[in-house]
Order: sequence, then C-alpha cells, then structure tokens
Amino acid sequence: MGYKILCFGLFCILFAYYIYIPMPENIEERWKVQFLDAGVKTLSLMGKMFEILGLMKYEDVLSIIMKVQLTKPVSDENITVIDTDFSDIPVRLYLPKRKSEKQRPAVIFIHGGAFTLGSCKMLPYDDLNRWTANKLDAVVVGIDYRLAPQYPFPTALEDCVLVIKYFLQDTILKKYGVDPTRICISGDSSGGTLATAAIQLLQNNPEHKDKIKAQALLYPALQFIDTLMPSYRINEHGPFLSREIAIKLAYLYVTEDTALAQAIQRNEHMPKGSRHLFKFVNWSDFLPEKYKKNYVYTEPTLGKLNVFYPAFLDSRLSPLLVNDSQLQSLPLTYILTCEHDILRDDGLIYSTRLRNVGVQVTHDHIEDGVHGAILLITVPCNLHLAVRIKDKYISWLEKNL
Repeated sequence: MGYKILCFGLFCILFAYYIYIPMPENIEERWKVQFLDAGVKTLSLMGKMFEILGLMKYEDVLSIIMKVQLTKPVSDENITVIDTDFSDIPVRLYLPKRKSEKQRPAVIFIHGGAFTLGSCKMLPYDDLNRWTANKLDAVVVGIDYRLAPQYPFPTALEDCVLVIKYFLQDTILKKYGVDPTRICISGDSSGGTLATAAIQLLQNNPEHKDKIKAQALLYPALQFIDTLMPSYRINEHGPFLSREIAIKLAYLYVTEDTALAQAIQRNEHMPKGSRHLFKFVNWSDFLPEKYKKNYVYTEPTLGKLNVFYPAFLDSRLSPLLVNDSQLQSLPLTYILTCEHDILRDDGLIYSTRLRNVGVQVTHDHIEDGVHGAILLITVPCNLHLAVRIKDKYISWLEKNL
C-alpha cells in the first residue's frame, strides 16, 4: 500500500511540473493536448526511474497505458468482429453484415507503437477499423504482430507479410467476398514503416502485386539513418512523441544494448561504409523550403559503434533506402504528416521521392497535427484533431478503393 501511495505521489509531482511545459500556439484544444502530453512525459520519466532501480523495464511501464485500452471482439448491428489467426498470426476481422451484390474492398491495417507497444485490439484502433469497415462497406483486417524486444527485427515485418500473403490468396478473398483489385495496406507510425516495407517486398511478386491497389500511411516512420532532421530538432520534446521516447523504444527493435540508444541520440550509430545510403534520406535535397527553416544539413557520424548492426543498412527497417527504380512500381499512395511530429520529415521526403518517379500521391499535411493523434479519437480524449485525421483518411479510402 505504501509503495502504491509513493508511486502515485511521485506521478502527481512530475505531472504538475510537465503540465506547464509550453505547447505550440496553433494546436486546437491545447489544454487537452497539454494534459495528455504531461501524462506521457510523466510516465516516461517514471519508466526511466523504475528501470534504473531494477523494478520494471522502461517499455513495460509505458505498455501499461496500452494494455488498459485492450478490447474484446464485440460485434454491433453493422459489423461482425472476430478474433482469429492468419498463418498463426493473431488478427482481428471486421466484416460488414449488410448483404452486398458486388465484392467489397478490403483494408489491412498495421498499428503503431515503435515496434514495442500496442495492439490492433486497443480501443482507438478498434474504433478506427470498425468505422472504416462500416463507412466503406469494407472488410478490415487488423494485425497483432509480435513485439520487440522479445521478438526483434525483422519479426514484426515477417508477421505482417505472412498475414498479407495469406489474405491475398484467391480462396481467402472469395471467402470474405473481397474484390482482389480493391485492397489497401495502411498503418500509422511504426505501423506505417511495416506497411511500406511489406508493400515494397511484395510489389514485384506477380502473385500479389496486382492485388494491392493502394497504401495509406499516417505519420509514418520511414528511416533510422538520420535522427537530426529538422522535424526531430523542432519537435525534440514532443508533444507526445519526444525524440528521447522514440529512440528509447524503437532501438529495442534492433537490440537491447543501451549503447546503441546512446549512439542514436548522438546521431552516431551508422557503420563505416554506409555513406552511400545518405543520398536517399538527405533532407536538404527533398524537403520543401518552408520545412527546412534555417537548419544546415550535416551527415550522421560514421563508425563510432564497436558493434555492427546490419539492420541499419536494410530497407526493411528504413523503407526510404530503396532506390528510385524500386519506387516506380508502387501503388496509389496516401501520406498524412503532422507539423508537430518528429517523423514529419520522413513522410515529406517519401512523398517527394514518390512524386519524382511518377507515383500518384495524395499528401495531407496537418499544420496543427501531433504524432499519435489517431489514438486520441475515443472518450475521454475525443480530440477534434483525431476526428479530422480519421475523416481525411476515410475520405481518401472512399474515393480511391
């Protein structure tokens, strides 16, 4: 009992400190965002303290806020919701109940969480996927891929690819009444990483490429090469996703060696011989001028780590590393970026590179947007920003599937 009171008291003290950190002036419902951001920062600091004391791992503390949002597969008058497995990977299916004389579109959604947190069964994702299925009269598949650090790179991607391949089988599409020419792969944040990498892997497979009509990426993470792009510096402290939190979680997808996290913080994690990759993520070449501000491009420092991590040279981790010839055959693309987000520049660069090679891209930039806003769509948050982002995403799917 005393331990719980101490923890609660500590939380309140930290929260009271963080609640006064200034927010960008243009954010709608700023008090809500400020309140929620203070909660995230407080939980993050407590996670670091608990890890130092040997009480809990950092990621386990943050996962508490995710686990309390898990939902059961509850059907309603419009949608049948089922938890099942595709190729032994857990998925949640959303199947429209109303009869349809024609085949339906389908959306495969991959959740975010820096590869270490989250589930497609969380309330905000359940709400989004249920709404997508109802609004589009579409079959929606949420993938519950395995998480790091227990399952490191490339396990999450392999799980997603297995599910996508299973679903794209003619017999499965027929079973669920899905039109094989109207399928979209989508994801948010690190789910956007996985969606992008999966499509890049499948785009030249004759059995699958013609069945993926579109990709929809909500504030995606698309590279691990440079953590000092302008958006990383401008939004270093958030809201919500600070540079420190992102690095402390995402590095676990590669290794649990904390030396790597420290090197990424200094932008000194890339191995010798990797300079040829920088051209794919050089923000000074791809960002529109208004987003460069007054920053000057500096290459990441090479060869500082004693351990070589081949994942950093792999486009399955950093989808921006594929060359232009590989980008040319990608499907219709939707990218949503947020101004107050460290990952803003990843999406901006990908949008530019895709357009440069002739891919049809719709890019929505939310000037008052923050990372992870879609997670704030449900009560008690019910953020107007989250509703706007959901509406833009659904509207694009309606027009293009």
